[in-house]
Amino acid sequence: MSKYNNLWLYIAESGLDKTILSYEDIEKIAGVPVDHSFLTYKKELLEYGYKVGKISLKDKIIEFVKE
Repeated sequence: MSKYNNLWLYIAESGLDKTILSYEDIEKIAGVPVDHSFLTYKKELLEYGYKVGKISLKDKIIEFVKE
């Protein structure tokens, strides 16, 4: 099980075409902080029918888009 599994489930269960979450929201949902390893784990989201869109380091938000 991935450390971001709770986040992937949250996004998939939302059913939304696009979701934008702050790093803080992601940490609350996933239970772990967003760190550099997120770039490796983000590929797992494809199994749930979503992909990571824009990542804003400045605004500390990540966009998730339905495939």
